[in-house]
Amino acid sequence: MTARGPYDVWAPRASSLRLSVGDDVVAMEQGDGGWWVPVGPVPDPGAGEVDYGYLIDGDEAVRPDPRSRRQPDGVHARSRTFDASAHSWGDGSWTGRQLAGAVIYELHLGTFTPEGTLDAAAGRLEHLRSIGVDLVELLPVNSFGGTHNWGYDGVGWFAVDESYGGPAAYQRFVDACHAAGMGVIQDVVYNHLGPSGNYLPLFGPYLTSGRNTWGDQVNLDGDDSAEVRRLILDNALMWLDDFHVDGLRLDAVHALKDSSEVHLLEEMAIEVAALSAHRGVPLTLIAESDLNDQVMVTPREAGGYGLDAQWSDDFHHAVHVALTGETDGYYADFEPLSALAKVCEKGFFHDGTWSSFREADHGVPIDTATMPTWRLVVCSQNHDQIGNRAVGDRITAVLDDDQLACAAMLTLCGPFTPMLFQGEEWAASTPFLFFTSHVEPELGKATAEGRIGEFAKMGWDPAVVPDPQDPTTFDQSKLDWSEAESGRGARMLSVYRELAALRRSEPALTDPSFGAVSCRVDEDARFFSMVRGDLQMLINFGDTEVDTQVDATEVLFATPSGIDVTDGVVTLPPHAGAVVRRA
Repeated sequence: MTARGPYDVWAPRASSLRLSVGDDVVAMEQGDGGWWVPVGPVPDPGAGEVDYGYLIDGDEAVRPDPRSRRQPDGVHARSRTFDASAHSWGDGSWTGRQLAGAVIYELHLGTFTPEGTLDAAAGRLEHLRSIGVDLVELLPVNSFGGTHNWGYDGVGWFAVDESYGGPAAYQRFVDACHAAGMGVIQDVVYNHLGPSGNYLPLFGPYLTSGRNTWGDQVNLDGDDSAEVRRLILDNALMWLDDFHVDGLRLDAVHALKDSSEVHLLEEMAIEVAALSAHRGVPLTLIAESDLNDQVMVTPREAGGYGLDAQWSDDFHHAVHVALTGETDGYYADFEPLSALAKVCEKGFFHDGTWSSFREADHGVPIDTATMPTWRLVVCSQNHDQIGNRAVGDRITAVLDDDQLACAAMLTLCGPFTPMLFQGEEWAASTPFLFFTSHVEPELGKATAEGRIGEFAKMGWDPAVVPDPQDPTTFDQSKLDWSEAESGRGARMLSVYRELAALRRSEPALTDPSFGAVSCRVDEDARFFSMVRGDLQMLINFGDTEVDTQVDATEVLFATPSGIDVTDGVVTLPPHAGAVVRRA
């Protein structure tokens, strides 16, 4: 690989290019492959931070570096150099965290704490340890337009947004997580670029014809796509190497259109595996995929892409419908309890079956004889499933304590890799709304109108959809940590801590075999049972008491209302659940 200078830039579309650096403007010349290099003296970034940018084709507007490590004045301003090697790491004894058996906790930095910073989040790590978290997953942190954002409108893929504290704070956060015994997963977005501050098309063919849900397609297989792919791969390796991150969550990989001989995801898996071997720690790649296709996580030697895991929305949908009875939109197919049973035994509900929401057959069956269950990451709540509701409401708003405990039990004691969403552990009452802060009025208007259009098929009332641009929409989404100290919050936090301890103490709850999972349902009584080895989960989803014959020797966990066990008969109050040991 050709060594590049700190100000070299790939810009095959430019006919002329100048480097704005410090108070000077330095001429640049184009070399091989569309790379431009300065032809005059330039500051050494090793001697201190340098602000710089590029003047393209005679335009006097300075544009940031596509590989910028810092954007201290926002996405429209000059870049600033950052020396990632300056941090003195304290994690020399860190051996990593494998995904198998782990618990993930998803959080958004801007709303996780009142301060909304990386340093503030580091101050909450002991809380996460207390609920058994192994891996902390951060929503995207790359530089975005405005003051607050979910992160999926990012444009500076290599720059940690300054509102969170910038790259140095990020390194401190990872160090703190490792010291606390937890790994870090970074959510990254390679399927599109945000609408504000995206100057990459001025430099080169980063985008191609066609659009996905969120914007123009990224050029992965067209002319000059090799450098676009290299940008993505280098970004992935940056997080894992320069920032010691333990894994990446790859956003909406189904929107990556790539007809290359080796798919971008497989190429990424190859390079990450090499870095993992070099660093001596497990490095994990998790795909968010809407395809319900095992190819994502099938090892390369068996013809797959070789990623480690993928999200399974089917589990969320089945749990959500079983608990809430909501059957609008994509929830419709999950109405019978047998849908939940199938998901737990087979991994996907839609595995070639008809999807009424998509109006097409969807998915591919999982080879349950060979694939371990931990390769599916599941949840009862996440940023999408809450934030993409009309008013960002959590299931907390409609479920009682027993039902919330059942949701936690299914997630933490089920067969898959559990992921919790910030605040669910204390039944947070705060919503998680969709919020933006575009400085361009036309973007703000388009975003608000687009949200209303998205909700039409789910049957939600557009009149109640909050304006994403209203600052109060963001403020309302911040967690209220005082809720965890008393009342319902304290009760639910105790439930999560109890389930975390149970998960750690019982080998059956981390057994990766689909063959060890057996479910039974009674649709009329709304009763659900899942056997995992010597343990059995019992849930009454109905509104009336249920008796069931179980040869239970010990009650390991019961939801707040409790259960009764008499002469081999377990009595479950409405909405209650339990985990018992079988004889």
